[in-house]
Amino acid sequence: MKKIVIFGGGSGLSQLLKGLTQFPVDITAVVSVSDNGASTGKLREEFGIPAVGDITKVLMAMSTSSKEVKDLFTYRFAKESSMSNHSIKNLIMTALLEQHKNFAKSLPILCDLLDVKGKLLPLTEDNVDLVGVTKEGYEIIGEEQITQAKREIVELKYNKKVSVYPKVIEEVKKANLIIFSSGSLLTSVLPHAIVPELQEAIKTSKAKKMYICNMITQPGETDNFTVSDHIKAIEKYIDKIDIVIANNSKLPKNMELLAKSEGKDQVIIDEDKLNELGIHVIQDKLFKIEDGYIRHNSLKTAYHIFSYLIEGE
Repeated sequence: MKKIVIFGGGSGLSQLLKGLTQFPVDITAVVSVSDNGASTGKLREEFGIPAVGDITKVLMAMSTSSKEVKDLFTYRFAKESSMSNHSIKNLIMTALLEQHKNFAKSLPILCDLLDVKGKLLPLTEDNVDLVGVTKEGYEIIGEEQITQAKREIVELKYNKKVSVYPKVIEEVKKANLIIFSSGSLLTSVLPHAIVPELQEAIKTSKAKKMYICNMITQPGETDNFTVSDHIKAIEKYIDKIDIVIANNSKLPKNMELLAKSEGKDQVIIDEDKLNELGIHVIQDKLFKIEDGYIRHNSLKTAYHIFSYLIEGE
């Protein structure tokens, strides 16, 4: 069975995995653990642990448990309660980290409880914060603060040295395809790419590198970005992206207007520049409207990933 290693954060990676887990591939999902917002941020502050929110969100996407079990784990207490908007899954993950002191012993237990298909790994066991440096030289500390600042970030780093979770390096060495997921470029994708140890492992891997491009820009982060601009941002840290999967269909007018009202634009496929970069482009209508949000069609996107994996260029 072909092996895929896919890097990302919460929502974007989760959406892709909902489709990818339906195909006969060996999946290893690697999740960044530096989120410091909402429930996750409160738990990090109180217990001194890495971020659990994105890990548990991805875990739910890979779970083959019943809807009733998933509904229980994703249940979130009211903000007014003493449980302060925490979800059951985040609380259980925190309890396991309190008991076992690391993801290495904690995650397999939760994966077993939720009958997870594939492997789920944290980028690191370290309790770290993301730091964004603006073009003016100001440092913004924390994922949530970087997102809220809506400032142009010219450099991304961590507040201290990061040790990559050893199994991540092992899986990269065995991979047939390495994927960078859709999702926030600054806070979901690049947090992996900026780690020197992982950069070296990916560079020396024989696997092709694929990027699932975002369909809309993010205010302050990727304003006016085309597909090639997204790739150039990743290639600042990662040696070479070989393939990109991108949406080529115009968004419905109402969704386009909604996106513009939020300072977002549809990401355009600039084929000439992509050809210059030597990128193999796979394009299709990939969006779907789900609960009022523009999301990747998980099955169609997964189909293109699987087809490339089996057939190649």
